[in-house]
Amino acid sequence: MELLTSSYAPFIGIAAFAAGAFLSVEWQGRIRPLLIRRTEIESLADELIDNHGDRAEEMAFIEEDRAWRYSQNFEQGKWRRVRKELERRSRL
Repeated sequence: MELLTSSYAPFIGIAAFAAGAFLSVEWQGRIRPLLIRRTEIESLADELIDNHGDRAEEMAFIEEDRAWRYSQNFEQGKWRRVRKELERRSRL
């Protein structure tokens, strides 16, 4: 029995590492940005509208893309929320 469990130890270790990495990415990119206050997201959206007018949504997308390119998961999630807020406003 001891031989059987020890042969699976590397697989268990790799699976635990992969699960930890996945959970870390999900925390930084999806869950943690949800904890940002709605007022802060609305404030960023207002600022983009004041500075860029009709291009505000495009600028939010650029910031989201930049965060993605530099592997800044939290920033990407934050700018995704700002972009979604701008989309919501444009539909009204």
